[in-house]
Amino acid sequence: MYTYAWYHWLTFFYIYCFFGWIFESAYVSLRERRFVNRGFLRMPMLPLYGTGAVMMLWVSLPVKDNLLLVYLSGVIAATLLEYVTGYVMELLFKVRYWDYSDQKYNLNGYICLSSSIAWGFLTILMTEVIHRPVEHFVLSLNPVLEWSILAFITVPFLSDIIQSTRDALDLARALEAATKLRGELDELQVQIALLKAELSQDIQERREEQEERLQSFRQELLEFHETQKEERRLRRKNQEERLHALNDILSEKTAALRQQLASRRRRNILRRNPSAASRQFAAALKELKESFEEHTSRKWL
Repeated sequence: MYTYAWYHWLTFFYIYCFFGWIFESAYVSLRERRFVNRGFLRMPMLPLYGTGAVMMLWVSLPVKDNLLLVYLSGVIAATLLEYVTGYVMELLFKVRYWDYSDQKYNLNGYICLSSSIAWGFLTILMTEVIHRPVEHFVLSLNPVLEWSILAFITVPFLSDIIQSTRDALDLARALEAATKLRGELDELQVQIALLKAELSQDIQERREEQEERLQSFRQELLEFHETQKEERRLRRKNQEERLHALNDILSEKTAALRQQLASRRRRNILRRNPSAASRQFAAALKELKESFEEHTSRKWL
């Protein structure tokens, strides 16, 4: 049952990638109450499921006659694969394409106990039930036909991986840029607030100074006031010019932030992954999602 040529393994990989897409898309679509093309790729394929299925078959080979060992090997192998894949993808793309942080007994949000338990049962289900008809179908294919199918699938599959990777890297750069812009905007707002406070304090100090001098040195105050009035006018003019400049920069940064959030490719990858999360760029990702939801709402109005 488990002795296959290498191209059979590749065929199994593609089949289980497709089965995984069907399962994930159906589950998420029902939960979101709208169709979701689940996964990292645009094609109806989830490489994590294909890799996991092949790995399950490999690890169950030495213990295929013992269901308990088949279960345990599936739990360990699939959990390890899920953790490593989740960690590497977040490290590269700054986004989690699945997140178990809200589940009990999770580890860094990449894996959780309930998922690992399910992987074990899925290993038994696949090796004992699902894989048998799949194996029969694949082994019954004419080699020339199988090679033709593999060539037909592999070319767009590799192209999709390359393009989806580029899109994900672009999303990561956008999140980083949006976070940086948000920090600059916050800093500008603080500077503007301080400048306004400085203007207000300067006006108050000027009033107090006038009242004090009017009580004792009216004439001297009048002469001194003329000099101070011109200095304050120049200083206030300078402060107002700074305030206008900061407001202009604030507008530019806000426009740049909106531009980062407006990319159709970034909306598409989030549409396919509604549960995506990022610890490093949580605020930027939230704004990007809100922008996507606002865009979707306008689209359907």
